[in-house]
Amino acid sequence: MKDTILVTGGAGFIGSNLISNLNRIGYTNIILSDYFVNGKQVSNVNHLKINDFVSPDNLCEFIRNNHVDKVFHLGACSDTTEWNGEYMMERNFSFSKRLLNTCTLKKIPFVYASSASVYGLIEQSNENPDNEKPLNIYGFSKLLFDNFVRSQLSAFESLVCGVRYFNVFGPNESHKKGMASVIYHFNNQLLSNGVIKIFRGSHSFEDGGHLRDFIEVGDAVDLTIWLSNRGYYDSGIYNCGTGVARSFNDVGQLVINWHKKGKIEYIDFPSVLLPYYQPFTCADLSKINSLGYKNSFKTLEEGVNHYMNWLNVN
Repeated sequence: MKDTILVTGGAGFIGSNLISNLNRIGYTNIILSDYFVNGKQVSNVNHLKINDFVSPDNLCEFIRNNHVDKVFHLGACSDTTEWNGEYMMERNFSFSKRLLNTCTLKKIPFVYASSASVYGLIEQSNENPDNEKPLNIYGFSKLLFDNFVRSQLSAFESLVCGVRYFNVFGPNESHKKGMASVIYHFNNQLLSNGVIKIFRGSHSFEDGGHLRDFIEVGDAVDLTIWLSNRGYYDSGIYNCGTGVARSFNDVGQLVINWHKKGKIEYIDFPSVLLPYYQPFTCADLSKINSLGYKNSFKTLEEGVNHYMNWLNVN
């Protein structure tokens, strides 16, 4: 297909998986934009069909002067432990705002990464502002951009969609280090010494009982691409999870089952994290379902098994 598609954060976790999926369905005229602070991320994209590269610093000027059919804006600072507010707001809000304005002026469909972190401790995770109270500067930066998009929705003449990713896991996340999924870390821990370490209980949850909506990256990418093909009248913000919450104990046991060895050991919950920790996430999918999204999601068992097969070969 001849469409020119630009992907920011394209060498990252979700971005590289999105490009891979686009290649698979016939899109090869891909423009990659990424800071490549970690050059080892080249392993995420060196096998993909990508025709051009633009530094994020030159991105708005490039879009103004060149033909682009669609933009997926997945680039951001996604470190939830980063507390430099000036840095976070520039990367996740101000830059995103400039990019959005550039795209909407040319009526270029714009799909961007939001985050379930905006819900904080509130368990009612539908896309309602009353349910949004982020616990850290990362979540606030995402919410502020969502709110800016909401304030402009009636003026858009092209598609603008925010995708609120829940706990995404899968291939190409090793560069995220501490921010990689627990599946990735549990696998490494088991291989290192046969023991998976899980936090003791907090927020009224039992040891290992914190709950997350874990979604395999392929399913997250499928939903993202589907949204990108909607008309501008469907612009808005949509949750991207499975709608099912599972415990860290469940995840740890699935990793042990795959390896057929290992055990779980509980460790004290770091007191410094306690005020900023989401003990529960689960996507309300009513809004995306109302648009007609009917794709099924892998169960946690299916997703972990699929990832473990990849992780322990690559």
